[in-house]
Amino acid sequence: MQSLFGLEGKRILVLGGGQGMGEATVRLLASLGCHVAIADRELDRAERVAAEVGGLVKTLPIAVDVLDDAALVAAVGRAERELGPLDGMATVIGMAGWGSLLEMEYEAWDADHRRNLRYFFVAAQAVARLLKARGAPGSIVCVSSIDGARSAPFHASYGAAKAGLMNLVKTMAVEWSAYGIRANVVAPGAIITPRIPHLGDAEAGAFERVPMLRRGTVDEIAKAIVFMLSDMASYITGQTLAVDGGLLAAYPIEMKEREARKGVIGGV
Repeated sequence: MQSLFGLEGKRILVLGGGQGMGEATVRLLASLGCHVAIADRELDRAERVAAEVGGLVKTLPIAVDVLDDAALVAAVGRAERELGPLDGMATVIGMAGWGSLLEMEYEAWDADHRRNLRYFFVAAQAVARLLKARGAPGSIVCVSSIDGARSAPFHASYGAAKAGLMNLVKTMAVEWSAYGIRANVVAPGAIITPRIPHLGDAEAGAFERVPMLRRGTVDEIAKAIVFMLSDMASYITGQTLAVDGGLLAAYPIEMKEREARKGVIGGV
């Protein structure tokens, strides 16, 4: 299995690796023999994950505020020096502000772009520069959201930033493929995370519009990230993979609603 993915002995930096999707990504990478630098805003979270997978591979816990450009570039450089030459990076950081467009303050717009889009540009540029300088191939994966591929009512700045990730990765793919650097996006739908835990019976019926009728798990996102990082995706770059239980593919009106509307809106 390790040889199939081609990650054994590789070195990957995971931004946001201290919990949720990032932690699940670190664990899966480690199980495939990949050494991991675990960067998180909270050092204790990064250290905990590092201790738990450290028996399998080399780990490096790093505390970093990704909104501090200089600190972020320094963290990338530290991972390269202390873990060893990087082969890639996964970024699993983002947060949505809420509010209507008519009431949104400029500062709120800027904040969503800094914590969802700008930091990824800064980190990916730093990693790509290191790879290019060494003449080494690599893979970069960021986590966006299906809200970057559809409207995002009442969190428009978040949706616009996530859409920006999808476009930015396409440009990275075109500019960096000549250096052997791939760049891709994983776009989750509704996922159970530490910040949005499973609500038990309260969730019953809440996800009827999701064809798979449930929320996804952090492990399912990690699998998509690791696939994109691995040799299994060696001819894939500039792409967005939706991991959403089929939500983007679904017709926006449920079948029972369509039946009720027949003859009112025309067609089927």
